[in-house]
Amino acid sequence: MRRAFSAFVIFLAFAFALGGCRRAAQPEQGQPSERQGNFTLPPSAAPNVEHNSYADVVARVAPAVVTIRAEKVSRMPRQHPFLDDPSLRDFFGGRQPQQEQPQVQRQRALGSGVIISPDGYIVTNHHVVDGAEQITVEFTDRRSFSAKLVGTDQPSDLAVLKVEAKDLPVLTLGDSDKVRVGDVVLAVGNPLGVGQTVTSGIISAKGRYTGLSDGSFEDFLQTDAPINQGNSGGALVNTSGELVGINSQILSPSGGNIGIGFAIPSNMTRTVTEQLINKGRVRRGQLGVVVQAVTEEIAQSLGLKDVRGVIVGSVQKGSAADKAGLKQGDVIVGFNGANVNEANELRNLVAATQPGADVTLKILRDGREQDVKVTVGELSANSNGARGEEEGGGGEGEQGEEGGGKLGITVAPVTPDLASRLRLPADRQGLVVTEVDPNGPAADAGLRQGDLIEQANREPVKSPEDLRAAVDAAGDRPVLLLVTRGNEGSTYITVRPRR
Repeated sequence: MRRAFSAFVIFLAFAFALGGCRRAAQPEQGQPSERQGNFTLPPSAAPNVEHNSYADVVARVAPAVVTIRAEKVSRMPRQHPFLDDPSLRDFFGGRQPQQEQPQVQRQRALGSGVIISPDGYIVTNHHVVDGAEQITVEFTDRRSFSAKLVGTDQPSDLAVLKVEAKDLPVLTLGDSDKVRVGDVVLAVGNPLGVGQTVTSGIISAKGRYTGLSDGSFEDFLQTDAPINQGNSGGALVNTSGELVGINSQILSPSGGNIGIGFAIPSNMTRTVTEQLINKGRVRRGQLGVVVQAVTEEIAQSLGLKDVRGVIVGSVQKGSAADKAGLKQGDVIVGFNGANVNEANELRNLVAATQPGADVTLKILRDGREQDVKVTVGELSANSNGARGEEEGGGGEGEQGEEGGGKLGITVAPVTPDLASRLRLPADRQGLVVTEVDPNGPAADAGLRQGDLIEQANREPVKSPEDLRAAVDAAGDRPVLLLVTRGNEGSTYITVRPRR
């Protein structure tokens, strides 16, 4: 009996231990399993969670951005061009030596473009297709087309191509005037030939002027969206998928992206492309004035309450501005309702106006605001030629008189002979700067030997005494000088006299 009872107890203990082991082998709800087989990862996030993505925008935009390959052939000159002269053939024993065949070099350019119409019009940069003899456009669906150059405009760095295709995807042009600094943008193109690439960034600045290209009409949108070689002509779009700019330039000491890229605004793109397609060339308006931005010191010299506008340095005779009565020293603060604060800003506004159109300029003259009606003229093809060569040095052999001691210069009245040597217009009168103290205020302001001072504080100066009187009358205010340098035209320079 005891033996049977002991056996029963042992059996119960064994059964209890076995049951406990089975329960221990089963994980509690929510605990990871230690079993080696059938391993599974936790489920993904709920499908209704929103992700920060531009994939939908890119899907709409990407098919309308293309790759452009341009090619031109250049022939190197012959090695012995003097053999065309019979008198030199004696050097070769009267025999015509075998001439080398001209070397042929193929130059290839890679860029991007944007489809702007379903029937095949494409906009790109002028510098991508400049001089090209053969242009090929590659689409994202791997089709390739030979393109015809419809027209090109170097001043804006824009060109229009045409391919024979239909029902193409297009990008809608947005309003670049409504773009704000800080807006998110995407750059789409084919950088360095790696294939279509999308980068993101923001609008870093507006109205930028770089002078890196032709520089005639620059009004760039600046962006930190990475742009590299091959992106030229590609799209800069907003988060709605609208084209706000055509990527054109980068600023970089190494040639690679450092976060400073520039795009041609879509509104300028629209104006230029429509004219190239409809007329084959671009017509631009012109006022016929040389202007510069009003600085704080210029505003003080003129007695202006606010630092705004651009001051007229010279007016071209017979120009639209001259016919409208604009004068040297006028401050332009508005153009057809738009505020004007930079010379490049005014130039672009005028250029975008069709010749013959009537516009209203808001100006400040003698401290009073008034409106001036102007019929815009037309910019000729050679109006943007390079300025004449600068002429330094002046007054050599002249007996200069001390007239601007507080300015740090020595001046002398201009003579016909001196004006000719300095390449100054014959009708100019004033004082020639014969010496400049390198440590004086005039040197700090940029005045140079050979400059002609025509006015001081809006009054003509013909003698050193005139200049001295103007400086004394200015007191603590900076002196506003109208200066002509060679054939560059007139400009205003402010100099704060030393005490």
